[in-house]
Amino acid sequence: MEITIHRPEELNSSLLLAWHRVMDESPDYANPFLSPEFATGIDRYRGGTHVAVLHERGEPVGFFPYERNSLGVGRAIGLGLSDCQALVHRPGITWDTQELLRACGLSVFEFDHLVEEQKPFGRHVTGTFASPVIDLKVGDGTYAEWLRGAYPGLAKTTLKKERRLGRDLGEMRFVYDERDPRVLRTLMRWKSAQYRRTGRMDRFARPWIVDLVDHLFRVREEHFTGVMSVLYAGDRPVAAHFGPTSRTLFAAWFTAYDPELRYYSPGLIMHLRMAEAAGREGVRLMDLGRGDKEWKDWLKTRELRVGEGFATRPHPVATAHRLWRRPVRGLRNTVLAHPRLRDPADRLLKTVGTLRTSGRPDSGAPGPRAR
Repeated sequence: MEITIHRPEELNSSLLLAWHRVMDESPDYANPFLSPEFATGIDRYRGGTHVAVLHERGEPVGFFPYERNSLGVGRAIGLGLSDCQALVHRPGITWDTQELLRACGLSVFEFDHLVEEQKPFGRHVTGTFASPVIDLKVGDGTYAEWLRGAYPGLAKTTLKKERRLGRDLGEMRFVYDERDPRVLRTLMRWKSAQYRRTGRMDRFARPWIVDLVDHLFRVREEHFTGVMSVLYAGDRPVAAHFGPTSRTLFAAWFTAYDPELRYYSPGLIMHLRMAEAAGREGVRLMDLGRGDKEWKDWLKTRELRVGEGFATRPHPVATAHRLWRRPVRGLRNTVLAHPRLRDPADRLLKTVGTLRTSGRPDSGAPGPRAR
């Protein structure tokens, strides 16, 4: 098998068409995070991005986007942001991982949301995790019908809160594909405040992420469309979400709401409205992303599995990278997997967040290069 290395912007129309065709040939690769459009966006605003193209008898049969630093340390495209990672390939294609890493000039390749189907990477997976999804058409009915049957109390309570929100603030209105960039800034402001309030890293404080989201918001392609959905009460936005969609899959990404209205559960209302609207648009699956959250357990119809780990070849840099990164990941996963540890950790983070944000207002949209 021949392997050629390219920068995303160097891929010609023939290679882009082949990449899109591979995405269409398997539901495992229908995710917009696996598209060339996402790889191009990451390269434009973070840099260091490459694509290995696998050729068989002269035909492109696989595409492996990755990031690489000057020491030969590689990571999955968009690591830290992407909820789906893979070598996107035609059915029946396999590869030798050592050969792939050598061709890419990598001593190590780190991933944390690897598609379960990626068998050649199997021995390098250090853990697998649930990634909840929503089937937007369940059996002979719709997702809304399934949810009412599975969780009648939840559905009834959420609808009741939505009606109350409409009475208190104004008529409820939902826009599935809002194109007003001012609302995108509102979403960034809410999310940034949420990160600080809960003691998490504020992704919107990183200029390159703001620029990336601004760019992806404008992408309108068949295999990657940036969709911002907004829930309004009267003229007031109360919750919003931004994420990518492909023809068949909706990737839940950044969701936030007005914290003053949290008792109405606007985030939950938002997800129910998005699922309903995406189903009408022909989307088949909503991927909620890896992570244990009670609201995901309520909404999911099933789970996918994603893997994390380090593919390596013999090299001192690979050894040093694993010694540095693996204990950190292990500690984090241990805390997340055990409620007795996770709940105190969440409380500690929220306390830190309260101290961090005391005296700092949550209002004020981020500047043009702050997310």
